[in-house]
Amino acid sequence: MSKLIEKLINSGSIKESYILSQSPYFLDKDTITTDLPILNVAFSGKLEGGLIPGLTVFAGASKSFKTMLGLYCMKAYFNKYEDAVCLFYDTEFGTPPAYLNSLGIDTKRVIHIPVEHVEQLKFDIVKRLNEIKRGDKVFIMIDSLGNLASKKEVEDAEEEKTAVDMTRAKAIRSLLRIITPHLTTKDLPCIIINHVYQTMELYSKVVIPGGTAVTYAANQIFVITKAQEKDSSGEIEGYKFTINIEKSRFVKEKSKLPFVVTYEKGINKWSGLVDLAMESKHVQQPKKGWYCLSDPETGELFEPNMRYDALASNSEIWNKLLKDNSFKTYIENKYSMNTNLMGEESDLEQ
Repeated sequence: MSKLIEKLINSGSIKESYILSQSPYFLDKDTITTDLPILNVAFSGKLEGGLIPGLTVFAGASKSFKTMLGLYCMKAYFNKYEDAVCLFYDTEFGTPPAYLNSLGIDTKRVIHIPVEHVEQLKFDIVKRLNEIKRGDKVFIMIDSLGNLASKKEVEDAEEEKTAVDMTRAKAIRSLLRIITPHLTTKDLPCIIINHVYQTMELYSKVVIPGGTAVTYAANQIFVITKAQEKDSSGEIEGYKFTINIEKSRFVKEKSKLPFVVTYEKGINKWSGLVDLAMESKHVQQPKKGWYCLSDPETGELFEPNMRYDALASNSEIWNKLLKDNSFKTYIENKYSMNTNLMGEESDLEQ
C-alpha cells in the first residue's frame, strides 16, 4: 500500500474505508442456499448458489406462491444460522404460524411486527437496523409492500377526504434509500413481497407498485406467474409457477424458471430440472413418455426408463446430477450473467 493511499484511508471521517479489492462489502458474500435448486439458480445462475445480502423482491398476482418462496428463504437462513432471528413486517396477516410450522420454521425466532403505513414501517425498521451490528444474523421480510398505505392516505380516510394521495411513492423511495446501505454493510438479506398490475395499453405490461425506487434498490426482482397443472385425465392437480427474472445483478434478465406445486404432494423440490437436463442431454427420451439418464458426450442411455413424474420426483437421480460438473456448468452458462463487460481483448484492438 502506498503512503498516499494509507494517508487518505486514515484521514477520512468514515472509518469503514478499504482498498476496493479488499473491501468486505464485495468479498465473501454470505450465500444462503435453499432447498429448492431452481430458486438457487434464480438467485445466482448456479445450482449451488443462493440468496445473498441485500434487497430481493418477489412480485406477483394473488396466490402466486411469492410469500412461500420468501418463507423458503427464511427457512434456509435459519438452517444455516442457529442464532438467526427474523423481523417479519406484516401488512396482510395472510401468513399464520401454521405456514411457518409446515416448513419447519421455528416461530419463536420470528418477531412479528404489524404495520399500518409506509412511514410507520420506515421509522420502526430504522430503529431496529441501528441496533444491528455486522455479524448479527437477522433476516428481514416485508409482506407486503404493495398492500401498504401511506400515512396521508390513512389520515385522509379518517377525515373522509377524497384527494388523491401523491406521497406514497415518495415515502417508499425514502424507506428504500435508508435501508439499502444497512443491508449491504451489515450483510442482511431482506425479502419484500409485492403485488403487480397490468397497464391499460394495447400491449399490456406488468408493473410493480412502488415506483422506480423498488427497481433501483433491489438486487433482484422476480415476477411469479402461474398456470394450471393437470393430470393425465385432465383434472387440475396443482399449479406450475414460473419465476420470471425481471431484474438481476447475477442472472440473465427475462430468464424463466418453472417449479410445480400439487395439492397432494406440495412443492416438487426438483421442479424445472427435467427440462434443463433434457436440454443438456443428461436426460433423454428413448420413446414417447419414457425418460432415462444419458451421457451428454456419447449419447449412451442408462437404465431404468421412467415416466416423467417418476423422474421428476426421484431424489437419488437429482442428487447425483447436482454433483455432476458438466450439468452444473451447463446451468451456469445458460443463466449466469457475463461479467466480461469489455468483451474479448481482440475486439478492442480492432
